[in-house]
Amino acid sequence: QVQLVESGGGLVQAGGSLRLSCAASGRTFSTYAMGWFRQAPGKERDFVAVISARSGGSTYYADSVQGRFTISRDNAKNTMYLQMNSLKPEDTAAYYCAARPYAAWSRRTEAYDYWGQGTQVTVSS
Repeated sequence: QVQLVESGGGLVQAGGSLRLSCAASGRTFSTYAMGWFRQAPGKERDFVAVISARSGGSTYYADSVQGRFTISRDNAKNTMYLQMNSLKPEDTAAYYCAARPYAAWSRRTEAYDYWGQGTQVTVSS
């Protein structure tokens, strides 16, 4: 069982930056692939970025955030991050972190067993 808690959301102007954190409970964090997903009002939850289980492992990004966002993890601290730069109004959404008990990441929301409660990111124009 893994519990996830996101933090770091807020209101920022277009072009600004935010760093989201996802703190995980449990001793098996380093065996879980992780991901960030987001959901805007009236839309489906979409993948943003994913990372494999090991520190420094492979990552994958949605086209819409490639080059602007960076996903990382610190297995010693049981924490995953999402550095978001050059934010745009269309990045406005609730951001969720997720975990799956496999080494390899997936882009599919249904592949993840554990979810945080979400943190709101609002980008003003």
